[in-house]
Amino acid sequence: MGVEIERKFLLRSDAWRAGAGEGVTMKQGYFAGVPGESPTVRVRIAGARAFLTIKGEPNGLARSEFEYEIPVADAEAMLREFCGTRVVEKCRYTFPAGDGLFWEVDEYFGLNEGLFTAEIELPTADAPCPHPEWLGEEVSGNPAYTNGALSRRPWRLRR
Repeated sequence: MGVEIERKFLLRSDAWRAGAGEGVTMKQGYFAGVPGESPTVRVRIAGARAFLTIKGEPNGLARSEFEYEIPVADAEAMLREFCGTRVVEKCRYTFPAGDGLFWEVDEYFGLNEGLFTAEIELPTADAPCPHPEWLGEEVSGNPAYTNGALSRRPWRLRR
């Protein structure tokens, strides 16, 4: 079983762009289910690849995660048939954070346009997390900033 240990932050500036290369465009949709209840089932097209992901109930910063690569045509069909309007579009920029870690900065589009988040996956929940000056408020424990929540209640509609 895979386990994801992740911290998520809002951004205070765009200084992160200096370390970022070309991003990968992503479109991901969430299957019908009870909002806020586990598991979360998602299909994602990231560039020329596609994935089906199932995430379990969060336990602090950690939660189980199962991810499988699938054909892009299957992902496109799942987005149309199973996800309805529960779709998030973004561009992800990945770059080194030191000590073998990587930052993933997401720039959102559509009804989430204007939102930027940074995530870092850690080897353990108590591992030190670098804090570059462009990081803002930590939202790791705030369920409103999960992509599943953003697909159901977009950021621009909450402001």
